[in-house]
Amino acid sequence: MSSRPAQISNLYRYPVKGLSPEPLQRVRLEIGQTLPADRRYAIENGPSGFDPNAPEWRPKSCFWMLMRNERLAGLQTVFEDRTNLLTIRKDGRMAVQGDLETAAGRNAIEQFFSANFQRELKGPPKVLASAGHSFSDVARKVVSIINLASVRAVGNMVGAEVHPLRFRANLYLEGWPAWHELELLGRTLAIGDARLKVVKTITRCAAVNVDPETAARDLEIPAALERRLGHNLCGIYAEVIRGGAIAIGDEIAVEEPRPL
Repeated sequence: MSSRPAQISNLYRYPVKGLSPEPLQRVRLEIGQTLPADRRYAIENGPSGFDPNAPEWRPKSCFWMLMRNERLAGLQTVFEDRTNLLTIRKDGRMAVQGDLETAAGRNAIEQFFSANFQRELKGPPKVLASAGHSFSDVARKVVSIINLASVRAVGNMVGAEVHPLRFRANLYLEGWPAWHELELLGRTLAIGDARLKVVKTITRCAAVNVDPETAARDLEIPAALERRLGHNLCGIYAEVIRGGAIAIGDEIAVEEPRPL
């Protein structure tokens, strides 16, 4: 099976699970890792059982997330790698800042959530992190990929323009026909020197029903997928099997399988 090349249209990371994306121009991928700082932190909504000294994957329901907490989309956040400083803006104004590697900084962020999200609270908010751990929706460290033609196909299904960031992917691609990505399970994607193996399709949850600009829960995307296609898949996860730098505009080729 041959596959036409695609190009990287956008790159994003999500330093704090559930909070806003950060656009990137280029990034270096490392074997077996996520994008640098992607889902490096999460905010616990009541006790989750996560132990930073013995980190294990926990389901996203343990943390603040758009699937249940759509008001998170109304926050604009920036994370600075050099200082570990998270800045949260609300209604266009700076609301709080905190160094996520210090107790005082984490406390400032936690107090903000306690004060501003009272009706969603299940317990004390707590900023979580553990060196080398990623709070991904899946247990393995992966890069999430969305085909923009599939996003447009979803828009046709629901009769509305669908913002691609509803899908909170790392790489957004142009050049493949709609749903082509779902045929690539087990295949290897080449981006310059980097190689990524497609390991899983992405099952969509109610988080994609939330508009990332208005924070309104205004669409029924998983239901539309089920109704029209018989599944609620949109996007793929890929594992980095060879490191390398990638950037917006880079071509992505699907490597032909080696002959047996």
